[in-house]
Amino acid sequence: MSPWALVLILVAAVAHASWNLLSKQAAKADGVVFLWLVAVASAAIWNPLFVVFLLVTGTTMTWGTLGVIAISTTLHIGYFLLLQRGYSHGDLSTVYPVARGTGPMLASLVAVLFLGEHPGPAGIAGIALVGVGVFMMSSGGAKADPKGLMFGLAVGVFIAGYTVWDAQVVSAFAVAPLMLSYLGETGRALALSPLVLVGPRRALILPIWREHRGHVLGAAVLIPLSYLLVLFAFTMAPVSVVAPMREVSVLIAVVLGGRLLAEGDLRRRMLAAVVILGGVVTIALS
Repeated sequence: MSPWALVLILVAAVAHASWNLLSKQAAKADGVVFLWLVAVASAAIWNPLFVVFLLVTGTTMTWGTLGVIAISTTLHIGYFLLLQRGYSHGDLSTVYPVARGTGPMLASLVAVLFLGEHPGPAGIAGIALVGVGVFMMSSGGAKADPKGLMFGLAVGVFIAGYTVWDAQVVSAFAVAPLMLSYLGETGRALALSPLVLVGPRRALILPIWREHRGHVLGAAVLIPLSYLLVLFAFTMAPVSVVAPMREVSVLIAVVLGGRLLAEGDLRRRMLAAVVILGGVVTIALS
């Protein structure tokens, strides 16, 4: 694996765990309104960079490009809505590990079965270690969280879907990662607008903005940043390697959940984190 790909994935993991913490902290707010505010803020914040990108590269948008991005946007909308609802019902330390474990394992399986990728024995062992470690995060312990588990599994399906699809968008369809990320954010804002601006949710916009402004702005910066880095990594390494390696973010999320959210059972979760770290190192060396 390219050292640059490894660096991109690790930085993306920190950003990813951080915005999930912000989303969890805002979980009591209406999820649709919160996600709409994040998407709108993100589109505004990242707009100058996107305009510069278009001017410098001369990239044009075709109907084919918009079509493949629309599919990605649809998958991401399902992912974000389920994730935010999951955080309103379960712990960060349950929903996040289960989702992040299910998604890459399914993505790697799809990559092997349908995309012709063939990880070696070390890569397979690393993927297995990541999966075992992630599910150790949510098994046992004093607090059972069946709702969090169910939402985590559902979110994992969407993660697998957009991981495999977006990898093809930036490779086979040669769509620039920044274009995919920015137009995805803009598309999500447009798609959620009818649900927010028409009906009772409209009255929630200002109260949620006032209470969660920091969470909104933080997520608006970190969500595109974390995924942009992963999309660039997809251009340097195969899906079956990048997808499971992203799960180093689980290590960070466990610490954040244990220290900042007081979700407890930190010893068991740290043991699972060691297993995940072993899998990440194995994949990196494969």
